[in-house]
Amino acid sequence: MSSSDSETPTLSALLTSKPSTPLILDGALATYLELLGADISTALWSATLLLSQPSLIHKTHLDYYHAGADIAITASYQASVQGLQKHLNLPEHEAKNVVKKSVELAIQARSDYLGSLTDEVEKERKSKRLLVAGSVGPYGAFLADGSEYRGDYVLSKSSMKDFHRGRISALIEAGCDVLACETLPSIGELEALVELLEEFPGTEAWFSFTMKDAEHISDGTSLDKVCETLKECKQAVAVGVNCVPEETALGALKQLAKLTSKPLVVYPNSGEQWNAESRSWQGERNKGAQLAERTKEWWNAGARLIGGCCRTTPEDINIIEQSLRGVQS
Repeated sequence: MSSSDSETPTLSALLTSKPSTPLILDGALATYLELLGADISTALWSATLLLSQPSLIHKTHLDYYHAGADIAITASYQASVQGLQKHLNLPEHEAKNVVKKSVELAIQARSDYLGSLTDEVEKERKSKRLLVAGSVGPYGAFLADGSEYRGDYVLSKSSMKDFHRGRISALIEAGCDVLACETLPSIGELEALVELLEEFPGTEAWFSFTMKDAEHISDGTSLDKVCETLKECKQAVAVGVNCVPEETALGALKQLAKLTSKPLVVYPNSGEQWNAESRSWQGERNKGAQLAERTKEWWNAGARLIGGCCRTTPEDINIIEQSLRGVQS
């Protein structure tokens, strides 16, 4: 898919190479952007910065690559075409250009990172495993009412496909290497996306879900049914969970390992819990040796794509990378 480097491998090729080695995802975009001084309080969250402060998004991707990430996930989670039209009053073609900008910034960061390496052997090695994943957030993120953690919205399959089609098309046209269909809470949205992928032959995607518990996604659908839905989808190259507590993530990985032969993906939250009433994060975040140990547990449970979601930073990704350095299956 990527037009930036003809030698960039597919994600499926990296995941099926022998021996199997972990691929490190980046961490939270919004969390780090806030640390850099960005205001992400609008309805579009970090997607607003694609227009107002693109240099901060570029720096975020670059810092995650420097921290050890192999895959940068674009700032398009909240940047659906409809959302950009609604909140920024953009015509459709301009909204799609904003989505494309998210890919271009990540590709540029990858290029700048590789250009900063002085060891030619390391540069060659890295160039063959650094990818850009186009984020495809759920319809619930557009609603901005927390329903990406409930999956209780009702939309026809055709309407759901219409919602996702414009953003996916823009991400692919801009040259992303894979789609990250992430934070999905419902079986209906999964079924729509699986069908929609058929309109883009040759495009690979991973699917990751929010969870009600370790055996059911947020709308109550069993992981068994999720895996059955994805079983014949050749374009789905990995399945897993994101934006969930670490304990739930580990349990879900163990369950998924029994249900599917597809590689597993995991990028949980930091360990803190979101308090909706006070609108604040509470509890302790896992870091240092604790995060390193958790990371090894995810690997041993079958995860081959491992990173972080809410409240994680480049420091956390560096710990994940170091804890898995040299690991093979």
